[in-house]
Formats: sequence, C-alpha cells, structure tokens
Amino acid sequence: MTATLRLTTFSAAIVLFSMTVYSQAKPNQAAGHIRSSAAYAEVLLRSAEVRAELESIAADYTVESPRMIDLRYELAALVKATEKLIAVRPADSGKLTLALGKLIVRKATLDTDLARLLRNYTTQHPDVLRARKKVEIFDAAIKDLLP
Repeated sequence: MTATLRLTTFSAAIVLFSMTVYSQAKPNQAAGHIRSSAAYAEVLLRSAEVRAELESIAADYTVESPRMIDLRYELAALVKATEKLIAVRPADSGKLTLALGKLIVRKATLDTDLARLLRNYTTQHPDVLRARKKVEIFDAAIKDLLP
C-alpha cells in the first residue's frame, strides 16, 4: 500500500510538473514559430522520452534511487532549456535549428552526468573536471548560436 501511494504521489508530481512548465508559455504568434522549430521539437522529444522512462520505472525504483534522481535532473534541465527556447525573440527563431536542439539535449545529458559525479566525488576529482569541461564546451557552442 505504501509503495502504491508513493508511486501515485510521484506520478502525480511528474504530471503536475510537466503540465506547469508547458502551460507557462502561452501560445502566441511568436511562440508558434518557436514551437514549430526543429530545436524545440528535438528538446520536446527528449523530454517526452525522459518523462516516459520516469513513468515506466517508477514502480520498480524508489524516488531516492540514482536512476530516478538522474532522470528527474535531466528532465529539469530540459524544461529549463525549453523555457529559454520559448523566450527567444521571433527575429532569432531562424537560429532554432536541429543542430541547436541536439546540442541542448546533449548538454542536458552531460549536466546530468556531472551531477551524478558530484554526488560521489569532490569538485577536484579528475572525472568531475573532465565532465565539467565537456559541459562548458557544449554551453559555449549553444551560446555561440543563441547569445
């Protein structure tokens, strides 16, 4: 009974979180161009994959399990990226290419890897330093396309 209640509460939290984020951006003419961009579609696809995986493993894992923590972290990173994409000016919507979407998705994955490493190692550990450098490289590439 407790596991079912925990699962139901967690599932409801995921749905509420997703609905809140995607409903914050009210559709308007500018958001329409962004929502039809390849970058937005790529980020939305990965967000849907992560949400689906969270739902499918929620019955088998506790909320505190490393896999669940990683998926929630990645989903939060993707949601944040989605909010940034929606905030792009209509004049810059031509920059929202598939390549940008792939960069954003890959950066979210690298951010998740870095967070996982930081749960186990210090900030000066060689693996953490390598992971941080990868995140910085992808962040710079994204900022180069979307200042």
